[in-house]
Amino acid sequence: MRPLNVSETVHVLGKDYLLMKLLGHGKGGYSFLAECDGKEIVLKQIHHEPCDYYQFGNKFEAESCDYERLLQAGIRIPEMLEIDPDQEIIIKQYIPGETVFTYVRDGKNIDSYLMQVKEMAQLARSYGLNIDYFPTNFIIHDDLLWYVDYECNTYMEEWNFENWGSRYWSDTPEFRDYLHQHPGML
Repeated sequence: MRPLNVSETVHVLGKDYLLMKLLGHGKGGYSFLAECDGKEIVLKQIHHEPCDYYQFGNKFEAESCDYERLLQAGIRIPEMLEIDPDQEIIIKQYIPGETVFTYVRDGKNIDSYLMQVKEMAQLARSYGLNIDYFPTNFIIHDDLLWYVDYECNTYMEEWNFENWGSRYWSDTPEFRDYLHQHPGML
């Protein structure tokens, strides 16, 4: 698949989506804010770029399966609206707001969101799952915390919120190292 670009119109399952802004580039794909029929949505294009710290099977199938597992666990996530296996594109509900990453970077208080992520972590653990607790994966909208990624994995103690995710939910050495290594996030 060729990479998509902002300002491009993409035809997915009989609808046209105008890509307005790149929201993020993660391990699994590129997420764009897009417009279709006057509504804002997220269009995620799966990519097959190498990732030296994470092993994937079929990313597209994983997104769909993980979405169902997160729903069953009761994790607050955006609705999956469409999936196009031929183009490896997923259309999701758009949740407006700032990321927890932005709040931490800007020194804003996240105490109430820490309580919410800990509740999500407990729900995930009770279903035998870990979610990706990196703070770019969480949006704050109307004082609610949304997990906007669909990635989840079998629960492992080393990757739970307390042992891994919490390292990035405050101004820690790990958070500052990440900022230093990714100056575009400043």
